Amino acid sequence: MLYRKFGKTGVEVSILGFGTMRLPVKEVNGNKVINEELSIKMIQRGIELGINYIDTAYGYCQGQSEIIIGKAIKEYRDSVYIATKCPMWNVGKKDDYRRFLEEQLKKIDVEYIDFYHFHSLNWQFFTEKVMKFKLIDEALKAKEEGLIKHISFSFHDKPDIMKKIIDTAPEMETVLCQYNILDRANEDAIQYAREKGLGIAVMGPVGGGRLADFPVLMDIFKGRYKSPSEIALKFVFANENVSVALSGMSSIEMVEENVMTASSHNFLTEEEKHLIDEVINKRKEKEEIPCTECQYCLPCPQEIPIPEIFNLYNKFLITGSYTYREMYQNIGNKKDDKRQKADACKECGKCEEGCPQGIKIKENLKKIHKIFS
Repeated sequence: MLYRKFGKTGVEVSILGFGTMRLPVKEVNGNKVINEELSIKMIQRGIELGINYIDTAYGYCQGQSEIIIGKAIKEYRDSVYIATKCPMWNVGKKDDYRRFLEEQLKKIDVEYIDFYHFHSLNWQFFTEKVMKFKLIDEALKAKEEGLIKHISFSFHDKPDIMKKIIDTAPEMETVLCQYNILDRANEDAIQYAREKGLGIAVMGPVGGGRLADFPVLMDIFKGRYKSPSEIALKFVFANENVSVALSGMSSIEMVEENVMTASSHNFLTEEEKHLIDEVINKRKEKEEIPCTECQYCLPCPQEIPIPEIFNLYNKFLITGSYTYREMYQNIGNKKDDKRQKADACKECGKCEEGCPQGIKIKENLKKIHKIFS
């Protein structure tokens, strides 16, 4: 296992971290529940192979993730760093920060949390909660008392906002953000964060598992790598600004395979990255719908999620993965999901009137429905 400095924290973390948002499930009496026994074995196997950074959050796995991690690390506490998160959407007053922290310490059954994140920060949460309730002061107090070791945040907003948060709150020591082959929007912000001394953790290096089915990647390298997941991880590891990439794993075999990838210095070369870009850009130029997801086409009277459908199509076009077809087929399938698929279009044209890109939305919706049906 390879390790990197985690910003100015004084800590070295394994470049592969264990993400526990989607632990494996099993069926019990017709219901899907977390497979606790397998999850614990997987986490412990990861630790034995050198993973020392485990990431969770208050609400992961219906609130069970933190409890399972606590059980898994009992014999390994001094060998691992635990990262969890304060659920910002549930924070309505200053005291909530300490209330959640104390609850999470009990759930994980530890005396301290290594990296305690303000969860899912965007500019609204940062200004209306972190700043308004002076939660940085609460974090510093908890750090002084030894309840947390480092102040962190996970990030969900535009890259410039990440920079603003870092500049406004220099107490932040690490940041967790999205970054992978297909989503590089945060690349410059990641470099900025590192220059400011923050440790960088990356979520979604394999796109939440979706990039594990990326036949185009395998076509590019023609057997040079074992799987699209290996290529996706090697792409993220190749960015020296990234300290640790979190992978959500579902089997012991997957843990062992990912650890093997994280134990080799052979990351993607600049030439290989250029080759990927070249192929992806050619596929984009061919038929990609130039949707910027500005949402000016919404609301649709038929509740068709137009930008989402275009996004699924564009990713299908780039990857060749039918995962995106399945995601399209799931639109409107759940009880409370009022969205409709593209064939619900009545061709009223309101969407096209609002589109600043001049996209032929009606025509594209028909085409996508035909391809995805």
